[in-house]
Amino acid sequence: MSTDVLTNTANISAASQAPLPDDPVILKRMILELLETLKTTRRQNDQLHHRLDQLLRRLYGPRAEKFDPHQPFLFPAMPAPAPPETAAPEAAPPVRDETPVTKKNGHGRRRLPESLPRVRQTHSLADSECTCPECGTRRVKIGEEISEQLDYQPAALFVIEHVRETYACPKCQGCVTTADKPPAPIAKGLPGPGLLAQIITSKYGDYLPLYRLERIFGRHGLELARSTTCDWMAACAKLLRPLYDMMVSRVLKSRLVHTDDTPLPVLDKSRESTRQGRLWVYLANDHPYTVFDFTPSRARDGPQQFLAGFEGFLHADAFAGYDGIYLASQGTIHEVACHAHARRKFFDARSSDAARAHAALGWYRQLYGIEKEIQDERQRLSEERGTPLPSTEVETLTLARRQEKAVPVLCQFHAWLQEQQRHPDVLPKSPIGAAIHYALNNWEALTRYTSAGLLAIDNNVAEREMKRVAIGRKNFLFAGSDKGGQAAAVLFSFTSSCHRHGIDPFAYLRDVLDRLAGGNLPSEQLAALLPDRFAKD
Repeated sequence: MSTDVLTNTANISAASQAPLPDDPVILKRMILELLETLKTTRRQNDQLHHRLDQLLRRLYGPRAEKFDPHQPFLFPAMPAPAPPETAAPEAAPPVRDETPVTKKNGHGRRRLPESLPRVRQTHSLADSECTCPECGTRRVKIGEEISEQLDYQPAALFVIEHVRETYACPKCQGCVTTADKPPAPIAKGLPGPGLLAQIITSKYGDYLPLYRLERIFGRHGLELARSTTCDWMAACAKLLRPLYDMMVSRVLKSRLVHTDDTPLPVLDKSRESTRQGRLWVYLANDHPYTVFDFTPSRARDGPQQFLAGFEGFLHADAFAGYDGIYLASQGTIHEVACHAHARRKFFDARSSDAARAHAALGWYRQLYGIEKEIQDERQRLSEERGTPLPSTEVETLTLARRQEKAVPVLCQFHAWLQEQQRHPDVLPKSPIGAAIHYALNNWEALTRYTSAGLLAIDNNVAEREMKRVAIGRKNFLFAGSDKGGQAAAVLFSFTSSCHRHGIDPFAYLRDVLDRLAGGNLPSEQLAALLPDRFAKD
């Protein structure tokens, strides 16, 4: 409990024990003062309860931000003012149950994938069983019944012996020459491309730390030092760097880039504990690549240097470090804010101001319902034509529907926010006051998604990519150095892009590492190794 609350409680207790005056006027003033003190105490108590609820939810509660769509009707109606050109809306926006109906999986055993290899095992009758018990004639095969059983064989390590044959001229007794062996991903190194691809996929795709991989390989009879596998990862990142740089250059040529960041602890020999580095993700729409970047801190220099030369829409949260990027671009980079961030603040304010918080969630439910309608319409048109809609048509359709349906809702929502901000019960530092201030302060960027069909209502696509780093961080805890963080950014870029295109990262990395081992490839051959090209091939 805060000091102010304790002080107010003590003052009230002391006042209740003191003799009361007989003057009615003084008594009235005392009542007013006590009411004001009680109001302040309750407000502080509500804030403490809100902080406690947030802490308990963060530790033990569900992460999903769901609420009953009919919940706003449990609270008093708060009329929303009409925008200048329309009539006054009702107390709250009409809340429609837009929850998508999920198709339940059928019961029973699913058929095993046809891509899995089949090992045929034939089971025949013994000779004694082939004799007919009635007439004694030998029975003949008339058919067979096939049933499937799924089994597993652990992966196996194997050694490739490169035998380089030596030749000489029998007549000259000289001119000796030895055949060359194919180049290796790591010059004069022990690992082959398959082993390297497996370690990269295991750590940056399946989030297994290297010490667990040591135990896995140990069960196969191979002892690998962790320092050795760390060096291998750094060497792979260096080998993949030209392809990574090509992905980055293409991402920066896109019209829209989603970005987000998350901490990555880094070992620092000059300190007793780790320091906070940052991993940034950049997703493009026109060029389907997901690339990561590492910076030693969260200073804006990192994204500013990475986005040098980019022109278009930048979809991000309201991090203050981006403000300088927008100003320095002189209008070439347009800010697109995230409605999921704004909605989350209203969701967190439910415990302190349930009526206003749920009313705001009702507005957001309507906005996201419009996005679901647009998505369903695009899918329906694609199914009718039997082919996916062209990107230009998708953008035109999305823009038209948002202008028709979402813009009027946003205008009403904006007017409601302004009215609630002026209400005396909404304190600036209260959770609902902070949520309203965040929405209004970023309103231009929050509504920009309605100005172009390629934009999204939120930045969830980037936040989902950050979960990869968060899961990995829980397992391998930290990066060994800034170079290790940079290597992680490169390798995360490839495993994440493979996942985006639905391809096996092991198969992709094994093929790419094998091809890049030959040395510098021309840009045409290097472009053929990009994840989207690999998926098509």
